[in-house]
Amino acid sequence: MNRLTPIAAALVATFAAPLSLHAQQVTSTPSTSKPAADSQLAPVTVEGRRDDFASTGTAITKLPADLHDVPQSVTVVNKAQMQSQGVTSLADALRNVSGITLGGAEGGQIGNNINLNGFSARTDIYLDGFRDRGQYYRDTFAIEEVEVLMGPSSMLFGRGSTGGIINQVSKKANLTAATEVGASVTTNGLVRSTVDVNRPLTDTSAMRIEAMAQKGAASTRNQTDVQDFGLAGSYVWGIGTSTEITLSALLQHNNDQPDYGLPPLNGHPVNVDRNTAYGLDSDRTIQDVASFNAGIKHKIAPDVTLRNQTQFNYVRTDAVETAPQSLGTVSSGSFTSLTSSNLPLSSLYVRGQSHDRLITDYSIFNQTELAAKFATGSVKHDTVAGVEVGHDGYDNQNYYRNGSCNGRSLNASGATTGYVDCVSAVNPSYSSAGSNVTSTAGNHAGGSANTLAAYVGDTIELAPQFKLVGGLRYDRYVASVSNSISSTRNPGYAEQTVNFLSVRSGAIWQPTSAQAYYVSYGTSFNPSLEQLTGTQGQQNLDPEKNRSYEVGGKWDLANGLALTAAAFQITKENARSQVATGVYVLDGTVRVNGARTGATGHITHDWQVAANYTYLDAKVLNGAAGDNSVGKIPVNTPKHTLTTWTTYDLAPHWQIGGGATYMSQRYADAPNTVQVGGYTRYDAMLAYTTKAYDIRLNLYNLTDKMYYDALIQSDGGRSVPGSGRTAMLSLTYRM
Repeated sequence: MNRLTPIAAALVATFAAPLSLHAQQVTSTPSTSKPAADSQLAPVTVEGRRDDFASTGTAITKLPADLHDVPQSVTVVNKAQMQSQGVTSLADALRNVSGITLGGAEGGQIGNNINLNGFSARTDIYLDGFRDRGQYYRDTFAIEEVEVLMGPSSMLFGRGSTGGIINQVSKKANLTAATEVGASVTTNGLVRSTVDVNRPLTDTSAMRIEAMAQKGAASTRNQTDVQDFGLAGSYVWGIGTSTEITLSALLQHNNDQPDYGLPPLNGHPVNVDRNTAYGLDSDRTIQDVASFNAGIKHKIAPDVTLRNQTQFNYVRTDAVETAPQSLGTVSSGSFTSLTSSNLPLSSLYVRGQSHDRLITDYSIFNQTELAAKFATGSVKHDTVAGVEVGHDGYDNQNYYRNGSCNGRSLNASGATTGYVDCVSAVNPSYSSAGSNVTSTAGNHAGGSANTLAAYVGDTIELAPQFKLVGGLRYDRYVASVSNSISSTRNPGYAEQTVNFLSVRSGAIWQPTSAQAYYVSYGTSFNPSLEQLTGTQGQQNLDPEKNRSYEVGGKWDLANGLALTAAAFQITKENARSQVATGVYVLDGTVRVNGARTGATGHITHDWQVAANYTYLDAKVLNGAAGDNSVGKIPVNTPKHTLTTWTTYDLAPHWQIGGGATYMSQRYADAPNTVQVGGYTRYDAMLAYTTKAYDIRLNLYNLTDKMYYDALIQSDGGRSVPGSGRTAMLSLTYRM
């Protein structure tokens, strides 16, 4: 179904351009030569400790480097904080950001499914400023930090970003020789090793290689074994000169067991042991990930920089997965589903449904951007303007397995989805699918889209204390989808063209360099075929339109402690409202009123903290007649979330740390009939640190709290329990 369109072919050619240019420059410039004196940049002195949680800015080139000049909430989880907590995945890193909830556990529902401020961020994950649309397990072995920009931001990133965006910043080569080797083991039996080697090659070039391998159980739940490895690298040429070229790549292979959690009963997840899982031993999610990035940055003048960057992402997923579709009873004749029951759990069974897929997901995007600082009279400008072209492709071949329960077939004649088996609700057997269970090819879905966009933004300094922010972006998004099995729900072929103008504006008052107050307004849009899937009639729907208002402040205190606070409102209009299975109309309104506050940095020289709290008052205000979500709280949107992490240097080399994560109750389904309770989880850490090495003991879920980590709204609302009490011992050695 994927076709390499002319625009995609053009992008492939563009992707190769920096490589060609780099080859030419290497030939003409000896590797040992030094840059001309007049091209040398002024030296930059960066003060800080290796274990500081505070971030000095953002790597998003469309934003000012100084966060005081960004009239939006930005939360940065840097490498020091991730190492302190023993973070190894993007999902774990995001547990440090309040307002975020998970829609599927790592190794569970395919990839990262994240809710941000009450809205799905399924297509709002970025890698080095480029959309990283594939659904896959994201490791942090090659990630320097994770940045979360709150609120609609289509002016900066194009379609999507209703609740905000998540940007992963890759490790890049630099001129400091360093080697870091890490190894860890958990009480679950997960063994992991990493290596990070950076080497300067000349006075202006360097190479960096990172690698990761891990194997074992990812949590205390049954059936969460993972076997992953990855390799990443970057080469930077021209460091400190007027022209800098960066090439980077990420290769990763995952072989994980999926975890679809627990089905609901009587309005809550079925009350079974936390570690109970309903998949089969033969279930697996095999993924191969490749990402390549090439960029060139040329300083035309001291305050004028031209950038061109191209990124290609590819994810192939081979999944054989069995999900607990429903609970019920088994009689000699059939399986009967139940959503409520007073029967003992020992008499109930779980019906498993196959979710087998072979998915190919890829994208290639190119951005050309000009950044300039100049003055018109007494007014200073910090301007960025650019164009973006890109192509997305998606191919999904479904398979379904037809099995039986108690000797009776679970599947109706002619069904194109498959029920595999049924297992005991309290004591499920874990085995491979029976030899009599056949696998049949189902629907073959495909989609592709081309994006063409242009944008301009300006931060205008009217006076040292007052700045205005404004920006516009025009997007033309042309998408098509197809299905090999058309039905009343799935179109054989459909296409859609969307033209949209996004707006960003704000005002900033900075009475001193240590404080800033702002108001801002932003918009975004979600095309109906944004995910390259769609049901009948969706291609005729206009985009969902989102707008946000935010007012807030940022303060820098003594010892490097940064405080933030903001109040905001996000409204989604034109929201798709479901009137029947697979049938939508544009009659919905979803509104989130919220507030957040945070603190990051040192309270004293020896004591530092990273904490933030978010309040979300979210509601589906309007919808079509028959839409059972009207008046309800959006799925997976808790009213209160709090995350804290703190460390204290007890004595030379000795450090202790810990934190609490709180989340109030939330719902797993749109009609709010399945609820999971709130929880508080406590973690702790003890470390012995030296210049050469760290030995760290992390303890997770100290009180062995039973809580639900991820929610999946399909099939009436499933819930994935969090891991029980776990310890991890790790060693990091630096050379």
